[in-house]
Amino acid sequence: MDALIELNEVSKRYDNDGAFAVEDVSLRVASGESVAVMGPSGSGKSTLLNLIAGLDRPTAGTVTVAGQRIDSLSETSLAKYRRQRVGMIFQFFNLLDDLTVADNVLLPAQLAGASRIEAKRRGDELLDRLKISQYKQAYPARLSGGERQRVAIARALVNSPELLLADEPTGALDTSTGEEIGELLRELNQAGQSMIMVTHNADLAVRYASRTIQIVDGRLAEGRPADGGLGAGITAGGTAPRTGAHAAKWQS
Repeated sequence: MDALIELNEVSKRYDNDGAFAVEDVSLRVASGESVAVMGPSGSGKSTLLNLIAGLDRPTAGTVTVAGQRIDSLSETSLAKYRRQRVGMIFQFFNLLDDLTVADNVLLPAQLAGASRIEAKRRGDELLDRLKISQYKQAYPARLSGGERQRVAIARALVNSPELLLADEPTGALDTSTGEEIGELLRELNQAGQSMIMVTHNADLAVRYASRTIQIVDGRLAEGRPADGGLGAGITAGGTAPRTGAHAAKWQS
């Protein structure tokens, strides 16, 4: 199966003399796979996601997504890469409160240069699919947490990205709503959407991802395919783990 993501001996530290946030990580994710990344706070989970999103550059190693080396791209090219190939879901939604639901969803498509007509068609399709079309003219503050996360998912999908990245997508939700969002993510993956999610929720990882990766002190410690999961390989270089710096926050 073709690899969508390949990290080769990737390390990242934010200070020249500081500890590694991610150290000597090699990772392969197949197209169509759903991977959950777990680990304690400060273990390097969000840094790993940021490296794949092109929000951070590795100190060493290479990051390849869909056959493209993103670690060597210019900032302009990285912005284009994120608009065209990556959709991002955040724990606290990151919706713009002064825009309606519809306009929040359309914004990435407009930034990517899509026509208003095409962007609206795609946005309406996603709002219908996610069962929130009745809120298209509402403002985010009037919605529940689960409804806002559905809007955020629609926004992440509006440009039909090859890769969906989710940082604690159920972390701000109650258990029941979190299960609904987890099931939604699983349905998206079953329809062919590739995704990587960072989560502290072991139940979410086991039930809604095809593979779980453990990261400890910046190093990959374990990969566990779920029942029926895809088996793309992972390796972690080196032996003794070192304390990693706290992960960088996601940027919108």
